[in-house]
Amino acid sequence: MDKRKLECPERELREGQIWDPAHLRRVAEHPCYSPKAVHAYGRIHLPVAPKCNIQCNYCIRDFDCIHESRPGVTSRVITPQEALDRVSEVIKKFPNVKVVGIAGPGEPLYNEETFKTFRLIKNKFPNLYNCVSSNGLLLLEKLKELREVEVTNITVTLMPFILRSVKDLHLYHP
Repeated sequence: MDKRKLECPERELREGQIWDPAHLRRVAEHPCYSPKAVHAYGRIHLPVAPKCNIQCNYCIRDFDCIHESRPGVTSRVITPQEALDRVSEVIKKFPNVKVVGIAGPGEPLYNEETFKTFRLIKNKFPNLYNCVSSNGLLLLEKLKELREVEVTNITVTLMPFILRSVKDLHLYHP
């Protein structure tokens, strides 16, 4: 495996080592990725990203109900400062929270509020993991900013490559 492809200048992988041990630890402590972590660590999703760069037919962002708790669903969008205040309150009550996630309600990478929020949280809570869920269309463009705010985990929704599927799933398409 070519170490240069990993583009991880802060850590050097040993010869023959495929995975970065620090990243494996982050995955093991992330309640979205690890069945053991789901009962040991908490997470908080922050609805700071209202705008989206595509319109998926399956995305219903106006649905909000007391029994709906998936990322991206919210009663209202909050500001980066409100997000920091909310994280501070939650950490006081639940010190086992390890992950701060931004998954919408729009596309996080299409909103500067996402990066402002992560900067505020990184400054006050440097030990929390910053996590983002994205449609992936802006990943290359925003990679430098994602690194600067120390996003540790990125979930990318898979997009179809068959034009017929794209037309069925998206209102805005090529």
